[in-house]
Amino acid sequence: MKVAKFGGSSVASAQMLRKVASIIQDDPDRRVIVVSAPGKRYPEDTKVTDLLIKLCNTYLNGSAYEKEIDMVVERFKEITTELGLAEDILQEIRKDIHTVINSNYEKELKIDAFKAVGEDSLAKLLSVYLQSLGMEATYLNPKDAGIIVSDEPGSAQILDESFDHLYKLHDRQEIVVIPGFFGYTKEGKLMTFPRGGSDISGSIVAAGVKADLYENFTDVDSVYCVNPNIVDNPREITALTYKEMRELSYAGFSVFHDEALIPAFKASIPVCIKNTNNPHGLGTMIVSEKYTMQNPVVGIASDKGFLSLYVSKYLMNRELGFGRRLLNILEDEHISFEHTPSGIDDMSVIIRESQFPEEKEARVLQRIKEELDADMVSIERGLALVMIVGEGMNSTVGIAKKATEAFAEVNVNLEMINQGSSEVAMMFGIKSSGLETSVRALYKAFFAED
Repeated sequence: MKVAKFGGSSVASAQMLRKVASIIQDDPDRRVIVVSAPGKRYPEDTKVTDLLIKLCNTYLNGSAYEKEIDMVVERFKEITTELGLAEDILQEIRKDIHTVINSNYEKELKIDAFKAVGEDSLAKLLSVYLQSLGMEATYLNPKDAGIIVSDEPGSAQILDESFDHLYKLHDRQEIVVIPGFFGYTKEGKLMTFPRGGSDISGSIVAAGVKADLYENFTDVDSVYCVNPNIVDNPREITALTYKEMRELSYAGFSVFHDEALIPAFKASIPVCIKNTNNPHGLGTMIVSEKYTMQNPVVGIASDKGFLSLYVSKYLMNRELGFGRRLLNILEDEHISFEHTPSGIDDMSVIIRESQFPEEKEARVLQRIKEELDADMVSIERGLALVMIVGEGMNSTVGIAKKATEAFAEVNVNLEMINQGSSEVAMMFGIKSSGLETSVRALYKAFFAED
């Protein structure tokens, strides 16, 4: 049994939905389908979810919103017209939007309900289209599927009891189409997952039905070992472990949000990333274990938008609780951190700049100086993180040497080096201006000769 998830680019138009239907028809094992809302048809296009967010904001601001409703319905009308479907589904979509508008939900719940209309409408439309092609298919709402989540609007987490409910889908013979991105609390409130929500839904459903394979269809043939916007025609990765994929997606790989695969990982379900436009391609397999290749580095990830909070105090290593008190200050200020490399008398905290707006800077630095009696406190913005990833690196001599030589060759200074405790990744902090040059140098060092 396979669970197939189709992302926004895969369901953006009638042309793409024809491909999706063909993929489903091609393999009778694809019995559970999870879908996103229609994405962009071309680079300047607007995603349906963004249209719904605009509609929501217009409504909440007290302005006339019928034009925004028409824009959403028009996107679906274009699809139904080209596929030759009856307009009943369009009336249902419009009705669903008005149901949200007329509901007595509090603001945060109403925002989630507006955003969920995209996935929900596409799932209904796809099931009707599959039926029109003679397939036995049905739409299934996440509540009826048993996707029970925590009461956290916009950041819902799956509850363990969901997996027992979902397993009942395993014995259904028809094709079940489930909208991704949202679930329901025990009290029946609709809640959306965080960023990458439809991928999370697909992973949850695959774990729940104990699928033999979770296929994630997107618009690329496979995962590349480096960002193709930085390196031309980079090497494709045929196999990754969950740990490698999580490290890569955390550090800038856009195929998956870094939390999306956790349910599949816990259930040891293999994942295959495939291209809707090339469904017979090999894709990239993500598995629990794989053979170590001659080159232990599988990928190079990078991301901008970081800062380093540097704190120095003589004999810091003898002061019990120093690190805890430093992080408590950040917690008090609602600032989450990414990494904490440290020395004997100093400690750095790597933070995403979006988490630490400049208006908080003076207050936080003053608190650290006064409450921790620090000798020196400073902040360096404009940093980028570059990460080389591979499970075989910890048993291979010379990886760090090869990487640092690559940085040196292009005259990029290293602000930080951190070998993660997972031993799957090695991280380098550099100035953002040197990011692309460094990535190309690392690619040349680890892949050009391979």
